[in-house]
Amino acid sequence: MSLPTIYFIRHGETAWNAAGRFQGSKDIPLNDLGRVQATHAGDVLGDLVARNGQALDDLAFVASPLMRARVTMELVRTELGLPPEGFALDDRLREIAYGEWEGSTLPEMRASHPDLFAERERDKWHVSPPGGESYVSVTQRMREWYDSLPGNTVAVSHGGTARALMVAIGVALPEKAADLFIEQGAVYVFRNGTLAKYS
Repeated sequence: MSLPTIYFIRHGETAWNAAGRFQGSKDIPLNDLGRVQATHAGDVLGDLVARNGQALDDLAFVASPLMRARVTMELVRTELGLPPEGFALDDRLREIAYGEWEGSTLPEMRASHPDLFAERERDKWHVSPPGGESYVSVTQRMREWYDSLPGNTVAVSHGGTARALMVAIGVALPEKAADLFIEQGAVYVFRNGTLAKYS
């Protein structure tokens, strides 16, 4: 049996993204650029699906419950000519929780917890932010999500969950994935143990 193909889209930009603030579980809306990026991702996705000889009706659509992901999915589906609300939500796709560091920039994190910040810089995969999640735990829920997929799927989620998914299905190692930049407005295609980015 072939593995499901995942068309993975990171949500569009928010004001906190632009300011370098870590969002985690905070429900921050898209800014104007983020809405443009989401629409562009829908255009890229439409081309990819057509190129792969797939029908939109054969794809499952699912998003993180956070507003920035939900609105991105609505804009993607609108660009595809689909009803914007026709997708599922899955809490396993929510962003990695940054706990007390949510809303902070990197310099603010360093100032608030210098020892923990330094420890996490050495090992981002295993060390949790204060009151937050480790990438290890996010990888576990992303593996569970992947194993539950009924077939080829379009997912709108977050940068942290993208990194965790890469490790969960073996297309990246933790020490590399932790620092990978996940582009907004792009589509990451996970297929048969490979990963490609289209933007």
